[in-house]
Order: sequence, then structure tokens, then C-alpha cells
Amino acid sequence: MLSVVIATQNSERQLVPVLSALVQGVTAGVLRDVILVDSGSTDDTATIADAAGCVFLHSVGDMGVRLRQGAASVRGRWIMFLSPSSLLEEGWAREVSHFIETAERRGQADRMAATFRLSVDGYGFKPRLGEAMNAARLALFGLPKPGQGLIISRKHYERLGGHPSGVKAEPRLVARIGRRRIHVLRARVLLPEKALPPVVDSPAD
Repeated sequence: MLSVVIATQNSERQLVPVLSALVQGVTAGVLRDVILVDSGSTDDTATIADAAGCVFLHSVGDMGVRLRQGAASVRGRWIMFLSPSSLLEEGWAREVSHFIETAERRGQADRMAATFRLSVDGYGFKPRLGEAMNAARLALFGLPKPGQGLIISRKHYERLGGHPSGVKAEPRLVARIGRRRIHVLRARVLLPEKALPPVVDSPAD
């Protein structure tokens, strides 16, 4: 049903908990395969991928090219794009499965996508402010942050032309999907504060 694509580069420290959180997708019968598309890692990213049973692809530095290459290798009919720091919390597999089944039953798989609610790791005011600002951004504009996760059917992704090339590949794809066509799941993804991109960005730039 679902394939995961992660673009990596010297990501060994983040990957172990991220891949461990994906195991519940396997046990729930939701997750088929995980594709890591790597840009010249010199650490043990490839070793971790092999130990976890992931497909490991060598690629270039361009984020859009890497994500398209990963999407071209998936076996599932739905794709979930994550960052190497996207730690999914308990219950994500059930939420994703329900979204996919509902979208397909209603004939909306070719025009809807989904993302997770964002939690920022850390204590104090700044992480909570980041969560609040991101929630407001989602409510007003329907724009998830890169790393927040994106679930989209493979046919819909291909019809949109996939990720464009360039550093803003992810927000530009979101803009193509449509700002009101991304459903926010109840399940959360935990990101480290340092992994958050700036609050203000422009997908159309």
C-alpha cells in the first residue's frame, strides 16, 4: 500500500529512531518498502539502510532530483515523503491507513494528500512557539513544512510531475497539490528544532 522515501546525506544519527518508528507500519501491513536516496554520505548511512532492509540509492545533491528518483523506485501505490529527522509518533500507521482507505473509497486519491501535525522537540518557549506558528500556517494556508511528512498517491504525484528540481522542491510540490487539498492527520511527527526551516518561505519563488 505505502512506500516511504527519505533523502539522506550523512544521516546516520537521525536515521535509527526514524526507521525504528516505521516498523509499526510493517506490522500493521501498511508499509511495503523504504527508499533512501543518498547524496554522497561518508558516514554509516548506507550500513544502517542495509541493516534495516531499506533500498539504498546513490544520487546527486539536488533535493528535487533525489526525491523524484526515490519515487520512481517505490512499489506501493501511495508514497510518504519524510526527512531523515521525521520521527513519527505512535499511531501513525493507523491514521495513514484510514486516510488512504477513505480517499480511495471516495474517489479522491487523485486530488488529495495528507501531512502530520508537527511537534518540535525540546523544552521552553521557542519549540512551543514553533508549533503554534506552524499550526497557524497550516490553518491559514494549508502549507506543511518540509520534514512534516507528505502522503500522496503515486498516480497523483506522477500527474503533478513530481518534485521540481531545486532547493525549494518540497514547498513547490505542495503548491502544485493545492493549498486546501492537504489533509492534516491527527498523528504527529516530531522534528528537532534545528531541522525546522525558516517560518517565512515562498513555494512559488
